[in-house]
Amino acid sequence: MSVSSDSAKLAQSNTTNQTVTHPATNDAISNQNRSFSNFTKDVANSWLLPDGVVDVLFEDAHKQEVLRHRLTQQLITHGYQLVNPPMIEFTESLLSDASEDLKRQTFKIIDQLTGRLMGVRADITPQILRIDAHWGGTGIARYCYAGDVIHTLPSGLFGSRTPLQLGAEIFGCASLAADIELVDVLFTMVNMLNMSAALHIDLGHVAIFKRLAQLAQLQDVDTEQLMHLYANKNLPELKKVCQSLPMGDDFYVLARFGHDIANLLAKLSATAQQDHQIVTAIDELQRLKAHLQDQWQCAVSIDVTELSGYHYHTGIIFNGYINSETQPLVRGGRFDGMQSGSQLAGHQPREATGFSMDVSRLLAHTQLNAPTVVLVDYEASQSIDDEQKQLLLQQVESLRQQGYRVTVPLNAEDRPTNVTHQLNLVNHQWQLQTL
Repeated sequence: MSVSSDSAKLAQSNTTNQTVTHPATNDAISNQNRSFSNFTKDVANSWLLPDGVVDVLFEDAHKQEVLRHRLTQQLITHGYQLVNPPMIEFTESLLSDASEDLKRQTFKIIDQLTGRLMGVRADITPQILRIDAHWGGTGIARYCYAGDVIHTLPSGLFGSRTPLQLGAEIFGCASLAADIELVDVLFTMVNMLNMSAALHIDLGHVAIFKRLAQLAQLQDVDTEQLMHLYANKNLPELKKVCQSLPMGDDFYVLARFGHDIANLLAKLSATAQQDHQIVTAIDELQRLKAHLQDQWQCAVSIDVTELSGYHYHTGIIFNGYINSETQPLVRGGRFDGMQSGSQLAGHQPREATGFSMDVSRLLAHTQLNAPTVVLVDYEASQSIDDEQKQLLLQQVESLRQQGYRVTVPLNAEDRPTNVTHQLNLVNHQWQLQTL
């Protein structure tokens, strides 16, 4: 009786232990689940790239490299010397005369060898200034380049922080002929890519506003306010502000009639109409616009209140837009007298003009011929003698020299996904056959 009672109690105890979970066990399970969830998130996050940073893969990577090569070769054939500056430099040379925008866009790091501050280039032009100060001499010099740059922030909502920047620059020529040569080279390049019909050029000239600001003896705060109003196209507020400024009517005229370059000068005050710098700037805009329309039959607009490069550019500026995109594909203009690198080399600043573009932006607007991808017949390649193997190697090398992509498989399962042709053994001869 007592044994049965003890057995019953033991059974009841076992049943209770099976159905009741202690709080400590719940906490352990919860922590384990949380740890596994965090581990899963960490694994997933480890594959994420920073915003504005992407992989360029496979056919896009091939297309980008082909475009880079074709465009740089086009520049070289026009007499531009190819240069390849380093990704990092000491900030004394890289940012010595840089705008605040460029300084903000530049990653800074400490040189572990010297303890000095270095910058990861966000633009290649300051490096070209340094190169010209050291190697350029006093005559006209032409440079071209193509290289990666790194930005701290993307330009635009979906802009890249790692553009492949390609550009061309002319040093030592102050005349409009240099600017005309550059736009001609630019259109030759986009013509080669069958894109010229889609390229719209927007011209400006920062010297007009700069000279008016000098004549009116504007304070920096007034200059910045006008530039802000121009950028926002706020004509009512601009008109109100201009009423209290010296030569205010001229600043309002720039926004009101700045797109009509043929009649702009007549709308300005007598003081502005008689100023040599303003007259020259308007004449340069008219001549460059006429050249673009006559030579390249392209769409051209003018906006003399486009001052986004005010602290950098000194004369003609131009932006190239493709189709209906809001961010320019090409940016260019004159930057005479920049000091970057020149002071360090004891070199006098020079006249300069140039343009640059992001090659990666071209990927969506260009088409290359579809590649011919050849696969060697694996079974046949395994059943041939040494003489046939030598003939196969010769055939493969010949096809590769002709531009074919030839894969010699390592096993029967080794097969690219985009094969278009196969190299088969037919009557003891290797023949290229379409799939």
